[in-house]
Amino acid sequence: MGKIMYVLNNHIALVTLNRPESLNAFNYETLAELQEIVEDLRVNQDVYVVIFTGAGEKAFSVGADLKERRTLSSDQIKRNLYKINDVFSAIDALLQPTIAAINGFAFGGGMELALACDFRIAAESAAMGLTETSLAIIPGAGGTQRLPRLIGQAKALELILTARRLSAHEAFISGLLTKVVKKEKLLAETLQFASQMLENGPIALNQAKFAVKNGMNADLNTGLEIERKAYEVTIPTEDRLEALEAFAEKRKPVFKGK
Repeated sequence: MGKIMYVLNNHIALVTLNRPESLNAFNYETLAELQEIVEDLRVNQDVYVVIFTGAGEKAFSVGADLKERRTLSSDQIKRNLYKINDVFSAIDALLQPTIAAINGFAFGGGMELALACDFRIAAESAAMGLTETSLAIIPGAGGTQRLPRLIGQAKALELILTARRLSAHEAFISGLLTKVVKKEKLLAETLQFASQMLENGPIALNQAKFAVKNGMNADLNTGLEIERKAYEVTIPTEDRLEALEAFAEKRKPVFKGK
């Protein structure tokens, strides 16, 4: 069995980090496998929503594999750093909505994977944080950039500079999480959240996400232009016409992503 499990059901891709014996830590092999899966997700038109989670009872992911790290040269550490940045940036750039289902510990790179997703739903027993400064390094897979954009500069600096570990409740209060649920209901609640999006047009989901994420990094006028162009992509689609017909016929639309 590989380091990553990947199944697709009802247009929802479930990607599971599968190294529970190592608390789903990222070694180079795992990152390379994850990169291949993300590339498939990027071009797979049958995938409407993506969920990332961890195998086992203890961890989503505790970040870099420190056992491997002790054996690496400086050049190999840089190789891993570039790889994890490439993979998480590719996840951040996926057109499909992405959800991190945080089933346990999410520290360091594990937290950075969650930050690369659009939404984070955590088990109430989960704990998380960017703990790198306690190892005399810094977050290197997007944490210093994505966290302040999500919760603000001062709070992000507090969490990064103290290497503080948050409970799921504390993370929710800080604005890190979309929802906190009972551990035994985590996957079911996450699938239900994903299913709410599946009721809508998949091309519209992609274009709305594209407009929000790209518009956030632009001035208002540029953002409005991004929005207009994203809207224009939906105009010639079969799904848009289906929605109008369904409205007229007082029935639920059947979208095909076309």
